[in-house]
Amino acid sequence: MARFLVVLSVVAVAFTIYTLVDVLLTDRSRVRGLQKPVWAVLVVVLPVIGGILWLVIGKARRTSGGTRVIAPDDDPDFLGSINREDVARRAEQDERLRRLEQELADLDDDTRDDSAR
Repeated sequence: MARFLVVLSVVAVAFTIYTLVDVLLTDRSRVRGLQKPVWAVLVVVLPVIGGILWLVIGKARRTSGGTRVIAPDDDPDFLGSINREDVARRAEQDERLRRLEQELADLDDDTRDDSAR
């Protein structure tokens, strides 16, 4: 029983520290109900209950509106630009390879002509 109480106290302290840090670092625009200093005092004075109240009532959830950061591999515009660049790069490489093969073929012809003489 004593171990259970020790573990429970450690969990309560950790939860209180987490919610206190969360109160202090949360943007003011996301705080509901009371002001941030009042929430901080409430979390410290009522350790577990204050933290639960903060998470349920005091902290507003993020809204889905506004700008959303999209990872490059999820952004269709970025993927389209990569595909266009790949097509242009591949065409350029194909053209360069064709020219090099033609130069090699010309060199082979010159070498054959020289050896035939």
